[in-house]
Amino acid sequence: MLEVFTQTDISMNEWLVAITGSFLLGVAKGGIKGFGAIITTMIALVFGSKASTGIIMPLLIVGDIFAVIYYNRHAQWAYLWKLMPWMMAGVLVGVWYGKDLPEEEFKRGMALLILSSVVLMWFLDRAKTYRVPDNRLFAAIMGGISGFATMVGNLAGPFSELYFLAIRMPKEMFIGTAAWLFFITNIFKLPFHIWTWKTINLHSVTIDLVLLPALLLGLWVGIALVKVVRQSQFRHIIMFLTALGAIFIFFRS
Repeated sequence: MLEVFTQTDISMNEWLVAITGSFLLGVAKGGIKGFGAIITTMIALVFGSKASTGIIMPLLIVGDIFAVIYYNRHAQWAYLWKLMPWMMAGVLVGVWYGKDLPEEEFKRGMALLILSSVVLMWFLDRAKTYRVPDNRLFAAIMGGISGFATMVGNLAGPFSELYFLAIRMPKEMFIGTAAWLFFITNIFKLPFHIWTWKTINLHSVTIDLVLLPALLLGLWVGIALVKVVRQSQFRHIIMFLTALGAIFIFFRS
Protein backbone atom coordinates (compact mmCIF):
# COMPACT_ATOMS: atom_id res chain seq x y z
CA MET A 1 0.00 0.00 0.00
CA LEU A 2 2.85 2.37 0.86
CA GLU A 3 4.48 1.58 -2.50
CA VAL A 4 1.33 2.64 -4.31
CA PHE A 5 1.33 5.90 -2.35
CA THR A 6 4.99 6.73 -3.08
CA GLN A 7 5.89 5.13 -6.41
CA THR A 8 3.05 5.97 -8.76
CA ASP A 9 3.03 8.97 -11.11
CA ILE A 10 0.55 10.71 -8.80
CA SER A 11 1.95 13.73 -6.98
CA MET A 12 1.45 14.46 -3.28
CA ASN A 13 -0.94 17.29 -4.19
CA GLU A 14 -3.01 14.89 -6.29
CA TRP A 15 -3.09 12.40 -3.43
CA LEU A 16 -4.35 15.20 -1.20
CA VAL A 17 -7.19 15.87 -3.66
CA ALA A 18 -8.06 12.15 -3.78
CA ILE A 19 -7.97 11.82 0.02
CA THR A 20 -10.19 14.90 0.37
CA GLY A 21 -12.60 13.37 -2.15
CA SER A 22 -12.69 10.14 -0.14
CA PHE A 23 -13.36 12.12 3.05
CA LEU A 24 -16.26 13.97 1.39
CA LEU A 25 -17.60 10.64 0.16
CA GLY A 26 -17.68 9.49 3.78
CA VAL A 27 -19.48 12.69 4.82
CA ALA A 28 -22.05 12.06 2.07
CA LYS A 29 -22.58 8.44 3.09
CA GLY A 30 -22.87 9.64 6.68
CA GLY A 31 -25.94 11.62 5.65
CA ILE A 32 -24.90 15.04 4.28
CA LYS A 33 -25.92 14.51 0.67
CA GLY A 34 -25.14 16.62 -2.39
CA PHE A 35 -21.38 16.01 -2.69
CA GLY A 36 -21.72 13.37 -5.44
CA ALA A 37 -20.71 15.45 -8.45
CA ILE A 38 -17.89 17.17 -6.54
CA ILE A 39 -16.45 13.85 -5.35
CA THR A 40 -16.64 12.30 -8.81
CA THR A 41 -14.86 15.29 -10.31
CA MET A 42 -12.09 15.28 -7.69
CA ILE A 43 -11.32 11.57 -8.07
CA ALA A 44 -11.47 11.82 -11.88
CA LEU A 45 -9.02 14.75 -11.88
CA VAL A 46 -6.43 12.55 -10.16
CA PHE A 47 -6.93 9.12 -11.72
CA GLY A 48 -8.72 9.86 -15.00
CA SER A 49 -12.43 9.57 -15.66
CA LYS A 50 -12.66 5.91 -16.70
CA ALA A 51 -10.21 4.56 -14.10
CA SER A 52 -11.82 6.64 -11.36
CA THR A 53 -15.16 4.85 -11.78
CA GLY A 54 -13.47 1.60 -10.72
CA ILE A 55 -11.50 3.21 -7.90
CA ILE A 56 -14.53 4.88 -6.35
CA MET A 57 -16.84 1.82 -6.56
CA PRO A 58 -15.41 -0.17 -3.60
CA LEU A 59 -15.32 3.01 -1.51
CA LEU A 60 -18.98 3.64 -2.32
CA ILE A 61 -19.91 0.12 -1.24
CA VAL A 62 -18.01 0.41 2.07
CA GLY A 63 -19.81 3.68 2.75
CA ASP A 64 -23.13 2.11 1.74
CA ILE A 65 -22.65 -0.77 4.19
CA PHE A 66 -22.11 1.62 7.09
CA ALA A 67 -25.05 3.79 5.97
CA VAL A 68 -27.58 0.95 5.68
CA ILE A 69 -26.58 -0.39 9.09
CA TYR A 70 -26.87 2.99 10.80
CA TYR A 71 -29.94 4.41 8.99
CA ASN A 72 -31.83 1.18 8.20
CA ARG A 73 -34.70 1.96 10.59
CA HIS A 74 -35.62 5.06 8.58
CA ALA A 75 -35.77 3.42 5.12
CA GLN A 76 -39.05 3.74 3.19
CA TRP A 77 -39.23 0.64 1.01
CA ALA A 78 -42.27 1.78 -0.96
CA TYR A 79 -40.25 4.63 -2.47
CA LEU A 80 -37.26 2.35 -2.95
CA TRP A 81 -39.27 -0.07 -5.09
CA LYS A 82 -40.59 2.81 -7.18
CA LEU A 83 -37.08 3.86 -8.19
CA MET A 84 -35.11 0.61 -8.16
CA PRO A 85 -36.39 -1.17 -11.32
CA TRP A 86 -35.82 1.97 -13.40
CA MET A 87 -32.35 2.49 -11.94
CA MET A 88 -31.44 -1.10 -12.85
CA ALA A 89 -32.67 -0.50 -16.39
CA GLY A 90 -30.64 2.72 -16.58
CA VAL A 91 -27.51 0.87 -15.40
CA LEU A 92 -27.93 -1.73 -18.16
CA VAL A 93 -28.32 1.00 -20.77
CA GLY A 94 -25.18 2.62 -19.36
CA VAL A 95 -23.24 -0.66 -19.60
CA TRP A 96 -24.24 -1.09 -23.23
CA TYR A 97 -23.93 2.47 -24.51
CA GLY A 98 -21.73 4.17 -21.94
CA LYS A 99 -18.45 2.41 -22.67
CA ASP A 100 -17.88 4.33 -25.91
CA LEU A 101 -19.91 7.45 -25.09
CA PRO A 102 -17.99 10.72 -25.75
CA GLU A 103 -17.10 11.69 -22.20
CA GLU A 104 -17.03 15.46 -22.62
CA GLU A 105 -20.53 15.54 -24.15
CA PHE A 106 -21.86 13.31 -21.37
CA LYS A 107 -20.34 15.43 -18.59
CA ARG A 108 -21.62 18.71 -20.02
CA GLY A 109 -25.08 17.25 -20.59
CA MET A 110 -25.26 15.88 -17.05
CA ALA A 111 -24.01 19.17 -15.58
CA LEU A 112 -26.66 21.18 -17.41
CA LEU A 113 -29.40 18.70 -16.47
CA ILE A 114 -28.38 18.68 -12.79
CA LEU A 115 -28.13 22.46 -12.63
CA SER A 116 -31.50 22.99 -14.33
CA SER A 117 -33.07 20.47 -11.92
CA VAL A 118 -31.68 22.38 -8.93
CA VAL A 119 -33.01 25.69 -10.31
CA LEU A 120 -36.44 24.08 -10.79
CA MET A 121 -36.33 22.74 -7.21
CA TRP A 122 -35.45 26.21 -5.92
CA PHE A 123 -38.44 27.76 -7.70
CA LEU A 124 -40.73 25.02 -6.38
CA ASP A 125 -39.46 25.69 -2.86
CA ARG A 126 -40.26 29.37 -3.28
CA ALA A 127 -43.76 28.51 -4.54
CA LYS A 128 -44.89 26.70 -1.40
CA THR A 129 -48.30 25.88 -2.85
CA TYR A 130 -46.96 23.63 -5.63
CA ARG A 131 -46.01 20.01 -4.97
CA VAL A 132 -44.35 17.65 -7.43
CA PRO A 133 -46.71 14.75 -8.16
CA ASP A 134 -45.47 11.63 -6.38
CA ASN A 135 -46.27 9.17 -9.17
CA ARG A 136 -44.61 6.29 -10.99
CA LEU A 137 -43.88 8.30 -14.14
CA PHE A 138 -41.78 10.84 -12.23
CA ALA A 139 -40.01 8.00 -10.37
CA ALA A 140 -39.35 6.19 -13.68
CA ILE A 141 -37.80 9.28 -15.27
CA MET A 142 -35.56 10.10 -12.31
CA GLY A 143 -34.68 6.45 -11.69
CA GLY A 144 -33.74 5.80 -15.32
CA ILE A 145 -31.54 8.90 -15.52
CA SER A 146 -29.94 8.02 -12.17
CA GLY A 147 -29.11 4.47 -13.27
CA PHE A 148 -27.55 5.57 -16.54
CA ALA A 149 -25.61 8.40 -14.87
CA THR A 150 -24.29 6.16 -12.09
CA MET A 151 -22.94 3.53 -14.49
CA VAL A 152 -21.24 6.01 -16.80
CA GLY A 153 -20.02 8.57 -14.29
CA ASN A 154 -21.06 7.63 -10.71
CA LEU A 155 -23.57 10.49 -10.86
CA ALA A 156 -26.72 8.84 -9.53
CA GLY A 157 -26.69 10.96 -6.38
CA PRO A 158 -27.80 14.31 -7.78
CA PHE A 159 -30.87 12.92 -9.59
CA SER A 160 -32.13 10.47 -6.97
CA GLU A 161 -31.51 13.01 -4.20
CA LEU A 162 -33.44 15.67 -6.10
CA TYR A 163 -36.29 13.15 -6.45
CA PHE A 164 -36.41 12.73 -2.66
CA LEU A 165 -36.30 16.50 -2.19
CA ALA A 166 -39.05 17.02 -4.77
CA ILE A 167 -41.47 14.74 -2.93
CA ARG A 168 -40.46 16.47 0.33
CA MET A 169 -39.25 13.36 2.13
CA PRO A 170 -38.18 14.09 5.76
CA LYS A 171 -34.45 14.13 6.51
CA GLU A 172 -34.06 10.76 8.26
CA MET A 173 -36.31 8.93 5.78
CA PHE A 174 -34.37 10.55 2.92
CA ILE A 175 -31.03 9.30 4.26
CA GLY A 176 -32.24 5.79 5.13
CA THR A 177 -33.98 5.23 1.81
CA ALA A 178 -31.07 6.64 -0.19
CA ALA A 179 -28.64 4.39 1.73
CA TRP A 180 -30.42 1.23 0.60
CA LEU A 181 -30.99 2.57 -2.91
CA PHE A 182 -27.29 3.25 -3.51
CA PHE A 183 -26.16 0.03 -1.80
CA ILE A 184 -28.33 -2.20 -4.00
CA THR A 185 -27.47 -0.25 -7.15
CA ASN A 186 -23.72 -0.32 -6.49
CA ILE A 187 -23.73 -4.07 -5.78
CA PHE A 188 -25.62 -4.52 -9.08
CA LYS A 189 -22.96 -2.44 -10.91
CA LEU A 190 -19.98 -4.23 -9.38
CA PRO A 191 -19.71 -7.23 -11.77
CA PHE A 192 -19.86 -4.93 -14.80
CA HIS A 193 -16.91 -2.90 -13.47
CA ILE A 194 -14.90 -6.08 -12.76
CA TRP A 195 -15.58 -8.19 -15.86
CA THR A 196 -17.08 -5.93 -18.55
CA TRP A 197 -15.28 -2.60 -18.16
CA LYS A 198 -12.37 -4.08 -16.16
CA THR A 199 -12.01 -0.87 -14.13
CA ILE A 200 -11.70 -2.72 -10.79
CA ASN A 201 -8.44 -4.64 -10.43
CA LEU A 202 -5.68 -5.28 -7.90
CA HIS A 203 -4.09 -1.87 -8.50
CA SER A 204 -7.37 0.04 -8.05
CA VAL A 205 -8.20 -1.87 -4.86
CA THR A 206 -4.74 -1.07 -3.45
CA ILE A 207 -5.42 2.64 -4.06
CA ASP A 208 -8.76 2.20 -2.25
CA LEU A 209 -6.89 0.91 0.81
CA VAL A 210 -4.91 4.17 0.89
CA LEU A 211 -8.12 6.22 0.67
CA LEU A 212 -10.16 4.11 3.13
CA PRO A 213 -9.15 5.87 6.41
CA ALA A 214 -10.33 9.24 5.03
CA LEU A 215 -13.66 7.64 4.07
CA LEU A 216 -14.16 6.25 7.59
CA LEU A 217 -13.35 9.63 9.16
CA GLY A 218 -15.85 11.28 6.80
CA LEU A 219 -18.56 8.81 7.83
CA TRP A 220 -18.13 9.82 11.46
CA VAL A 221 -18.24 13.52 10.60
CA GLY A 222 -21.32 13.09 8.38
CA ILE A 223 -23.29 11.25 11.06
CA ALA A 224 -22.39 13.93 13.61
CA LEU A 225 -23.45 16.76 11.27
CA VAL A 226 -26.82 15.16 10.46
CA LYS A 227 -27.73 15.31 14.15
CA VAL A 228 -27.38 19.12 14.28
CA VAL A 229 -28.74 20.07 10.84
CA ARG A 230 -32.43 21.04 10.75
CA GLN A 231 -34.82 19.84 8.01
CA SER A 232 -34.96 23.20 6.20
CA GLN A 233 -31.17 23.54 6.36
CA PHE A 234 -30.81 19.98 5.06
CA ARG A 235 -32.79 20.80 1.90
CA HIS A 236 -30.84 24.00 1.22
CA ILE A 237 -27.46 22.31 1.83
CA ILE A 238 -28.25 19.55 -0.67
CA MET A 239 -29.45 21.98 -3.34
CA PHE A 240 -26.41 24.22 -2.89
CA LEU A 241 -23.89 21.34 -2.98
CA THR A 242 -25.62 19.71 -5.95
CA ALA A 243 -25.55 22.97 -7.92
CA LEU A 244 -21.90 23.50 -6.99
CA GLY A 245 -21.08 19.98 -8.18
CA ALA A 246 -22.78 20.59 -11.52
CA ILE A 247 -20.68 23.73 -12.01
CA PHE A 248 -17.54 21.70 -11.13
CA ILE A 249 -18.38 19.16 -13.83
CA PHE A 250 -19.28 21.73 -16.46
CA PHE A 251 -16.09 23.76 -16.18
CA ARG A 252 -13.93 20.66 -15.92
CA SER A 253 -15.39 19.39 -19.21
